[in-house]
Amino acid sequence: MRRAVALFSTCLMMLAFPVLADTQDSAASALPDLGTVEASRAQLAAAKPVTAKHAMVVTAQHLATDIGVDILKSGGNAVDAAVAVGYALAVVHPCCGNLGGGGFMTVHLADGQNLFLDFREKAPMAATADMFLDAQGNADPKLSRDSWLATGVPGTVMGLQEALAKYGTMTRAQVMAPAIKLAREGFVLNGADVKLLDLRTKLFASQPNVAKTFLHSDGTPYKAGERLKQPELAKTLELISQKGSKAFYEGPIAKAIVAASQAGGGLFTMQDFAQYTAPWSAPVSCDYRGYQVVSAPPPSSGGTTVCEIMQIMKPYPFAKWGYASTEVTHALVEAERRAFADRNTYLGDPAFVKNPVATLISPEHADKLRATIQPDRATPSSQIKGSLGANEGQHTTHYSIVDAKGNAVAVTYTLNFFFGTGKIAGDTGFFLNNEMDDFTAKPGVPNAFGLVQGKTNAVAPGKRPLSSMTPTIVLKDGKLFMVTGSPGGSTIISTVLESILNVVDFGMNMQQAVDAPRVHHQWLPDVVSVEPGYLTPKTQSALEAMGYTFKERAPWGADEAILANPETGLLEGANDDRRPSGLAKGY
Repeated sequence: MRRAVALFSTCLMMLAFPVLADTQDSAASALPDLGTVEASRAQLAAAKPVTAKHAMVVTAQHLATDIGVDILKSGGNAVDAAVAVGYALAVVHPCCGNLGGGGFMTVHLADGQNLFLDFREKAPMAATADMFLDAQGNADPKLSRDSWLATGVPGTVMGLQEALAKYGTMTRAQVMAPAIKLAREGFVLNGADVKLLDLRTKLFASQPNVAKTFLHSDGTPYKAGERLKQPELAKTLELISQKGSKAFYEGPIAKAIVAASQAGGGLFTMQDFAQYTAPWSAPVSCDYRGYQVVSAPPPSSGGTTVCEIMQIMKPYPFAKWGYASTEVTHALVEAERRAFADRNTYLGDPAFVKNPVATLISPEHADKLRATIQPDRATPSSQIKGSLGANEGQHTTHYSIVDAKGNAVAVTYTLNFFFGTGKIAGDTGFFLNNEMDDFTAKPGVPNAFGLVQGKTNAVAPGKRPLSSMTPTIVLKDGKLFMVTGSPGGSTIISTVLESILNVVDFGMNMQQAVDAPRVHHQWLPDVVSVEPGYLTPKTQSALEAMGYTFKERAPWGADEAILANPETGLLEGANDDRRPSGLAKGY
């Protein structure tokens, strides 16, 4: 790794990049400003993680991090802290932390067990494959994103209870008390908190039951330094604390959601909630350069796709080529292009489809796909299809926790869009997801994240939509090495992948690995997304000559990661600089 560190440091300090003229097509070839690249690389070189000897918590909101650390210091384990953080984020990070959504948890226990918990949302039993089509048979995004039809049965409360009951050591009342206090007494908003709330001010104003909590009485938005109280959410949390998931899935909370759904043209019934489950299963696992990557299986596409990309890339000398080089970018994009085509064609809810995970992440399959990559040319996505033949069948949050005994938890959960549908059922106090948009509304029609998917992910009663959420744990010789994950829709997969590559191949510390500018390709549309500072003019020019089209986008994702550094014996915590309200903290 030391050699990779030296190569990376040298790369960062090479600031004499050639300047090339801009072209007219900004989407295809808008060259990054030289100063932007220089500043980005210099800032990245100076980035350092938070270190701690015993335990570490990293989340997208500093108050939630504090709660997680307090739980660990008071004797709780990583699962106890993960549950406490999950509820705390529902209060202090309402755009993304949630009771009204769902997600995944990947767990590595100190005794060597690796586990996966699926608390993804489910379609109501009255759902149909064509429920998001208009009278002309066209996909109507308003139905799948804004209406009461857009919400799947939430899974977060069931998931957190399952985790606590099976692997926690503290009571539900103990781990929920901090979140209840924050909701009842309020918390002081900082500038980053307010920016997130401001994204949905108009929507809040359109609904009286939302506006009374998230806007002032005169309709004006909150400002930094003001205190946000959520008394209705506090009552909901108290009810769950007292009666557990039954309060949510069989009691007054479910009744309130069902009543609001039916009044608004939705499909929910009490049976949909009573039948919800959060099952445990084995994670997806693969090897990459001697490291074991443990990640999320279907209905997540993340672990499978990350592993498939890694298997394709294994023979390439990334450390020699260097971060963001022409060679690395070419190999990475071509691997992503092929793996996303497979993802969008074959993966879905395992209760409904047979997922060919073992085949997709096999060395033989990787060899086959790698053989189709030309060394000096981009492959048009129009020439790439699902590689197994015909098939029969940013708005999220992630947190990572490691405790003093070596237990590690990676959790990614979501409402889909910021604040989901923007709707709150009655006086429950929490936002509801619009996760149904992750289904295939119509084969060949992109969803909100531009993913073009097939019938495998079609809507069906009780089905869970395919997800890109990728909570991931990396082991070395059976010991914990890294915990990583991110929000960002389809870009989650490339973000998690690159956080690992940046450490393993390019020798970055954990903070550099999550802050580094990113690149993303998802098969369709056939455009390579890049963050400012990723490409030098020289590299972009070389790649465009190979046939690539680039689109520079605002920074995406928010990787919250932990590295168990084997050289120092310390934990390195890194809050992504894209989420300035977040915090890495340990002891």
